[in-house]
Amino acid sequence: MRVDLGMPVVAPKPAAHPDDPLRWGPTFPDAADVTLADGQLRTNLRRATRTIRDKRVAVTGELPDWEALRDAGSAVKADVMARLPELLVQLEESVTARGGTVHWARDAAEANRVVTGIVQAAGAREVVKVKSMATQEIGLNEHLEQHGIEATETDLAELIVQLAGDLPSHILVPAIHRNRDEIRQIFTDRMGDAPDGLTSDPRALAEAARAHLRARFLRADVAISGANLAIADTGTVAVVESEGNGRMCLTLPRTLITVMGIEKVLPTFEDLEVFLQLLPRSSTGERMNPYTSMWTGVTPGDGPQDFHLVLLDNGRTRALADDVGRQALHCIRCSACLNVCPVYERTGGHAYGSVYPGPIGAILTPQLLGLGEPGGAHDPHDPTATLPFASSLCGACFDACPVKIDIPSALVHLRERATHPEGRAAPGAVTAAMSVAAVALSGGARFRWAGRALALAGRLTGGHRFRRLPWPASLWTASRDTPALPGRTFRDSWAARTRRRRGGARP
Repeated sequence: MRVDLGMPVVAPKPAAHPDDPLRWGPTFPDAADVTLADGQLRTNLRRATRTIRDKRVAVTGELPDWEALRDAGSAVKADVMARLPELLVQLEESVTARGGTVHWARDAAEANRVVTGIVQAAGAREVVKVKSMATQEIGLNEHLEQHGIEATETDLAELIVQLAGDLPSHILVPAIHRNRDEIRQIFTDRMGDAPDGLTSDPRALAEAARAHLRARFLRADVAISGANLAIADTGTVAVVESEGNGRMCLTLPRTLITVMGIEKVLPTFEDLEVFLQLLPRSSTGERMNPYTSMWTGVTPGDGPQDFHLVLLDNGRTRALADDVGRQALHCIRCSACLNVCPVYERTGGHAYGSVYPGPIGAILTPQLLGLGEPGGAHDPHDPTATLPFASSLCGACFDACPVKIDIPSALVHLRERATHPEGRAAPGAVTAAMSVAAVALSGGARFRWAGRALALAGRLTGGHRFRRLPWPASLWTASRDTPALPGRTFRDSWAARTRRRRGGARP
C-alpha cells in the first residue's frame, strides 16, 4: 500500500499506554520527580554525557569547514522535505529494480503486520536485530513476541536494556543510565550462558555478550534492521554502528528486513559525503564510523537473498505539514542535543515517557502523535502535551545540532499549539494566570500597582523562597520553587537611587 503523501494523515487520538508503543507513561513532571530522586542515575548520566560532549567538541574543532558542513546537511534535509513524495517513489523504484521488495506502512500496526508476515513466511521463530529507533517506535519486539517469535537485540547497550526488561534512556547509548556493576548483575541474573565469576571489567562484560550473541548470529535466518540513510537514485541503504554486530546481521541471515522512517531518504549517493562526516563526530565524537554497512537490493550468492524495505509513516506526514515543526524530521539521530541538555542530564531519558528522549524527542514525539490537532494529544494531563515544556530554552541543543534544527523555536511553537488547541486558549490554570498577567501588563498604571503589591508580599514573607504553596499556587510549585519576592519594585529602587545622586551632587 502506498501512503498518500500529498495530504497529512490525521489519526485519531492515540491510545493510552501500553497500547501505544510510541509513548510509555506518565507526564514529564511526574516522571521527572522520580528520576531526579535517583542520585546514581544522575551520576551515571553526568559522567557519560560530559565525556561524549567533550569528545565531540574536540573532533568538530579539527575541521575548518564544520559550520559549512552543518549548513550543507541542513540544506540537503530541507530539500528532502520539499521533495519527499517523489524521492520515496524513486527509492521504491530503485530498490525494486535491484531485487528488493518495498512495503509502505501507514502506522505502527501496519508495519508490525508486514514484518511479522515476512518472518512467518520465512519459517523463522527467531530473529536478530540491529539497533533501530524505528522498530522501538512501533513496538516491534513486543508484537513479534505475541506471535511466538523471539527477537534478540545485538547492540550491546540494547542487549543490556532488553535483558533487564528496561527501556532505553538515550538515542545513541540506550543503557547510559547503567554503570558496569549494574550491567554485571544483569548479565549474571538474566543471561543464561553468562560465565561463572563474571566481573565488572568492561572487557569481560563485552566478551560475555559476544559469546552470547555469536550463536544467535550463526543460527538466525532473519535479521531486522533500521536505516540511518537511504539513497533514492541507487536504492542503497546504509547503517552505521560501532561494534560490528550490524555487519553480522546484515550479511549472515538469508532474509533481511529494514524498517525505515520515510524522512531518512537522501537524493543522491554524493549526499552521503556530508552525513558520514556529520554523524560520527556529533554522535560518538569519532572522526569516522567504525562500521559503515551499505547494501543495494540483492546480490546473488552474497549476503541476504531476500530483502524487504518497510517505509514507515506513523505520523511523519503530519509533522511534514507543519512549516515550523517539520524541522524535527531533519534529525539524523546523533543524540548531540541530549548530551548538552541540562534538563536531560538531570532527569534522564525515561522521564520523557517516549522512545525519543531529550530535546529532539520533545519536538518529535508530540508531532508524531498529533499535538494540537482535533482529536490529537492536547490534554494537559497527556504525557505528550507536557514534552514541549521539558526544556529551559537555553539553546545549547541548537548550537550542537549537526543539521541546525532550531529546537528552541520549535519548542515554543509546540507550546503554543499545546496551550491553544484548535487556535483557542485551553481552559485551565495556565490560561487564567496568563489572563491576569495580560491585565496587569496592558497599562502602565496597572503594572505599577501590581509591582507594588508583589513588593508588599515580599516584605511580608521576609524574602523567603517557597517550595510548596496551597492551591492554586501549587500548580506552580509542583514543578518549580517560588522565587523570593523583592521587598521593593525596580521603579522604587531607581527613584531612590536618583534621589540619592541628586542629594549628593555638588552645586
